[in-house]
Amino acid sequence: MKHFELEETKEVVGNTHTIWVEKFRPAKLDDYVGDQQFKAVLQLFIDKKDIPHLLFHNTSPGTGKTAGAKILVKNIPCDYLYINASDENGIETVRTKIKEFASGAGFHSIKIIILDEFDQFTIDGQGALRNLIETFSLHTRFILTCNYVEKIIPAIVSRCQVHKVEAPTKKEVALLVKSILDRESVTFTAEDIVYIVNTHYPDMRKIINFTQQSVVEGQIVINKHDIVETETKLKVLELLKTSIASPTTFNQIRQLIADADIRFFDEYYRFLYDHVSDYSKGKDVVAILTIAEYLYQSSLVIDKEISFMACVSRLIKELK
Repeated sequence: MKHFELEETKEVVGNTHTIWVEKFRPAKLDDYVGDQQFKAVLQLFIDKKDIPHLLFHNTSPGTGKTAGAKILVKNIPCDYLYINASDENGIETVRTKIKEFASGAGFHSIKIIILDEFDQFTIDGQGALRNLIETFSLHTRFILTCNYVEKIIPAIVSRCQVHKVEAPTKKEVALLVKSILDRESVTFTAEDIVYIVNTHYPDMRKIINFTQQSVVEGQIVINKHDIVETETKLKVLELLKTSIASPTTFNQIRQLIADADIRFFDEYYRFLYDHVSDYSKGKDVVAILTIAEYLYQSSLVIDKEISFMACVSRLIKELK
């Protein structure tokens, strides 16, 4: 694992939440930990006190898409509406909730509607929204966030300024974790932070949640089982990288899984997906299709290990 030194950082501004992800959610751009280029774009909008229609995307969760959208509505004079599209994602939401807000009277010159996880919106709903975006564009702006921009119809994408929200560096995330732990008076070591960041990067939401759940009586205590699982994932990755040179790769991975007594494999499929470029030897598409196929099959069977090893076998075969 790559190590990095921890330096002093700005104190994180907290609030009354007991859940750290919410307690330390940034309210100002200065507190936002993210890609510097993206921060510069947000600052430009805040300075102008206005925004175009925006689409923030990145396939990785927890990179700061929603946080960036909320910073804009908190720092630009506006009336705003937040909708999580994984809960409200149909044409009725557009016809009632969104249309009523966009057409009603407001207290500011502009209104902003945040549609979080917009890739969960139905096609019919997206079609209806396209008309609203045009109809109320004089006073109403939309901020859409999503993981998979390809799930959004071209007619909406073309109406938005599109920004890929890159994850901050591991060092920046580590400094954020350190500042949170300092503020919460939690005892920790540099190794604790390195482990947490390396294990769950780039998902900052998961990193902060895992940090909080690892606090026992005022100090960080890493679950040994979590350490074993992380080491196993990394070893599987290394073996896949050398699968062409070693005909024993399959048996070695099978033994690793057995020794670690792994029973649930969803995180392993995700790990293979997140690191696909590390071992696919340029065949990313083939590897991703294989992972998707066996992840789906895994949901239908009782013995998850067999499905995972079948996936490993296919990957070794396809990537030769």
